[in-house]
Amino acid sequence: MNAPVRADLLELTPEALTALANAGFVKRAQKDVAAGVLPRLETEPDGTVRADFEDGVRTRLPPGRTLRDAACTCAASGMCRHRVMLVLAYQQRSGTAGAAAADAPTAGAPTAEPEGPWSPAHFDDAAVAASMSPSVLEQAARLAASRPVVAVQPWQGPAAPPMARLPMCTVRFFSRSSLVHARCDCQQGSGCAHVVVALWAFRAAGDLPAGTEEAMVEVTPRAAPAQAGAGTDGADAGDAEAAPAHLQAPEAQRLSSPEAQRLREALDALLLSLWLDGSAQPAMALAARFEALRAQAQALGWRWVDDALAELWLLLQSLQARSSRHDPLRLLSVVAELWARPRAAAHAEAMAAGPAGSPRPALHGRQILGVGVKGEVALDHLKLVSLGAALWSDETAEGASVLFADPDTQTVTVLERQWPRGEGAAGPAQALAGRRVAGFPLRQIAAGQVITKTATRRANGLIDLAAGARQTGVMPLSPAAWDDLAPPLRQASVTSLVERLRAALPEFVQPRQAASGAASGSPGLLHVVAFHGMEVQGCEWDAAAQVLHARIVCAAEGEDGAPEGVPSPALHLALPHRPAAPGAVDALARALAGEWGALRAVAGPVVLRNGTAVMQPLALLTRQRAVVPQIEPPAAQPLALRTAAEAPTPVQALLDETLQSLAQWLRQGLRHQPGGLDARAQSQARQLRQGGLDRSAALLEDLGGQLRSVDRRPLLAALSTLALLLQTQKG
Repeated sequence: MNAPVRADLLELTPEALTALANAGFVKRAQKDVAAGVLPRLETEPDGTVRADFEDGVRTRLPPGRTLRDAACTCAASGMCRHRVMLVLAYQQRSGTAGAAAADAPTAGAPTAEPEGPWSPAHFDDAAVAASMSPSVLEQAARLAASRPVVAVQPWQGPAAPPMARLPMCTVRFFSRSSLVHARCDCQQGSGCAHVVVALWAFRAAGDLPAGTEEAMVEVTPRAAPAQAGAGTDGADAGDAEAAPAHLQAPEAQRLSSPEAQRLREALDALLLSLWLDGSAQPAMALAARFEALRAQAQALGWRWVDDALAELWLLLQSLQARSSRHDPLRLLSVVAELWARPRAAAHAEAMAAGPAGSPRPALHGRQILGVGVKGEVALDHLKLVSLGAALWSDETAEGASVLFADPDTQTVTVLERQWPRGEGAAGPAQALAGRRVAGFPLRQIAAGQVITKTATRRANGLIDLAAGARQTGVMPLSPAAWDDLAPPLRQASVTSLVERLRAALPEFVQPRQAASGAASGSPGLLHVVAFHGMEVQGCEWDAAAQVLHARIVCAAEGEDGAPEGVPSPALHLALPHRPAAPGAVDALARALAGEWGALRAVAGPVVLRNGTAVMQPLALLTRQRAVVPQIEPPAAQPLALRTAAEAPTPVQALLDETLQSLAQWLRQGLRHQPGGLDARAQSQARQLRQGGLDRSAALLEDLGGQLRSVDRRPLLAALSTLALLLQTQKG
């Protein structure tokens, strides 16, 4: 009797093995295979593969088991190279994986051709029940009860397997023959409830059109497959019948519920209070209201509203403490977001409930609010690549935010720390860079690659690392460290970056990310821009504004993705001086001057300003080393003075002036403005109308009347809408 062929092992690519084990084990095993140092293999009648190594180690991998569950007699307490070597040796012996897989289809598995597109949706309930324990299926049903919105990415090729981004985890399906090789970045790693929910999301997505990069689907409440009955011929039993009553989403979470209405009214009352009395009012007067609002948002599961309230409270406290973290325009943006987000969700919910054939919203209402997003999740073994750091200080404390990317899932996270000012300081210039984070100096973390098993991640991307030398390691950031990052995070040209920014949805409907807010020290979306031949133009110091400006353009026409004959757009770098990072400006100037070789890539938050991409650089990769400006030691550098700044267009200047006026009114309070507020608003409205900004002018013209009215809800709506409109038009 011939032993069965293990198609699931033949389908595991080196990238899949790296995700299931780690890069070190895979590289060593590949070297052994290339050198012909292979174990003796035997496949037992039940499909178990046994590998006997020359040093006496024996490894066994039964069907339906992950690499971690394989039995190995070596001294390793967890994953080892022998497990990886077993898979690679089996593939080497079997020859072409695709041919072998075609000869050995697995019951309940997808029937697509081994080399063609496939979807996890083809795993039927029998395959799910056979791969997952009943407790996992019950947990998956509970997760689905909150109707999570999942982004599914269909198969794009052997190097891009099907992937599902859940609100807190990312699941990748590496085998079309077995669910046990699906990899989740939660602490369990595989065989978890997130894998089941991800599979249900692919079922809900159906057959996606060719060329679809990503689709957003809402997973509906359902009974676990083991309860609904196995062997449903690929159909989703949860779609055919509702989940039990105890698994249904709470009615209170609906936007039309009395609880939701009360929260919206209380939220509007707080925002109106800030506009009328000013954000500079004593924080203690607002503390109880913030605490009550956050409790209501948490009870309803409105994760992004709760997160926005937390950021607003932090901004108010930073204003009181005169912290370098405070940004008046960011405060204005968050206040406008808190007004707009519940209304955008209500609009999306109303569109989704429309008759068949009517337009459907691009985002689900629950996704806009963050319903179903867990507060925190423990992560499995992962690699984090630094994208730079931002330092801050105020009268009583100082801190740092280190931004990371996970090359496997392309997820961006932020590690935050703060300390009482002056405590344990090593010196005024390098006090922050020398502080300890997870047992390592901050400068080493900020310019390194972190390998850890102790990470936990919050809903907004904030990450925490527990100290422990055996659980966390740090390696220097190499010049090629960002090569594994992919779009949309990493852009290959400034042209594609500008297109990405223009196509981005408004911030008030997107999931909240700490990397896009105060953590990065600048507004904008975090991106990495790679260069293949570039030229630095106009590296100049604006002494009045205390900002270093530089322009980066492609050295050759057409290399940036721009049409032939059209000049390549420039990336404008703008780095302000910060007392907490006295060496940052000089370090950036040295990197742009080529002191450490040609520039390969730069990372930082980016915004559009009059069609130009403007980035505050947090890290740069050169041919020789990584440069994180804010942790570099001070080194005096002669800088060319900026004598003639680029004059903004009249419309751009008008937008900036109006936004600054709104930010000032929000800080001081409309009730505390000197006389003539109505006249100043009318004058500003006339200028907006003359500039062709009729919608903005109309929102500002009736400010005085709305302020004197008994019902001031129209005033809040007009100011919030105006702030959002002006921010959009600035791009």
